[in-house]
Amino acid sequence: MDRISLDSEALSSVGYDPSRRVLEVEFTSGRVYQYFGVPQIEVERLLEAESQGAYFSERVRDRYPFELIH
Repeated sequence: MDRISLDSEALSSVGYDPSRRVLEVEFTSGRVYQYFGVPQIEVERLLEAESQGAYFSERVRDRYPFELIH
């Protein structure tokens, strides 16, 4: 999945597959997770957020099932 680089202390990049509603997040630690069932509007808001890390923590983390990819 192609990812977009972010200017965030917590998040390095994100990618999204709208057909599967899968959000892929690479953290600055290098770990990559996939979050399942994430609506596209949530991804758009994440990308537009003043603090993408804070938005992710409040609106995505612990709200959607996820899997560690690497």
